[in-house]
Amino acid sequence: MINPIGLVIFDCDGVLVDSERIAVRVNIALGAELGWPLTEAEVIERFIGRSSMSIGEQIAARLGRGVADTWADRFDLAHRQAVDAGLTAVDGINDALDEITQPTCVASSGTHEKMRHTLGRTGLYRRFEGRIFSATEVAHGKPAPDLFLHAAATMGVPPAACVVVEDSQYGVQAARAAGMRCFGYAGGLTPAHRLEGPDTVVFDDMRKLPGLLDAA
Repeated sequence: MINPIGLVIFDCDGVLVDSERIAVRVNIALGAELGWPLTEAEVIERFIGRSSMSIGEQIAARLGRGVADTWADRFDLAHRQAVDAGLTAVDGINDALDEITQPTCVASSGTHEKMRHTLGRTGLYRRFEGRIFSATEVAHGKPAPDLFLHAAATMGVPPAACVVVEDSQYGVQAARAAGMRCFGYAGGLTPAHRLEGPDTVVFDDMRKLPGLLDAA
């Protein structure tokens, strides 16, 4: 028997706010300037869904810690400027949140500062205030299950009663590792086939999510 849903855990970037395109664009530009030319597909494969610490470790291994620190500083500035210039919520997410009846929270690889900024700019922060969790709070980021298990424990819901809404391959891997069902949003940058797998429903329109949750 499948447990009824006691908690819907949302990723932030690419699920609530349409920020992944900004991150990809900024990382491609920085890579070209700092010595690691990257294609869009390579950035999606290596960075999307990972914590800033994990991304920094990859850059440091390639270019050295000094360059990685410069990259991080310049990324934060450029990302903030781009968010202020025109970040939007993911298409259909407000409609979906209006209809979802299950308890919700956010669990993201981003920092609390970053989420306050992006969720604040899109008017979504008020929907989740007090129920927002960051990878900075746990030992291991996605694809490890730590963050989702931390969110579930804090919210008082067993993992088997949680579902995760994710848009990255590392996020869906983390959900499975946590023993949670997953809804993989393929309306963003990650190809649908990278989200497919056990206990995962792949969908491409946020407006369909409430119905999928009710049917789960």
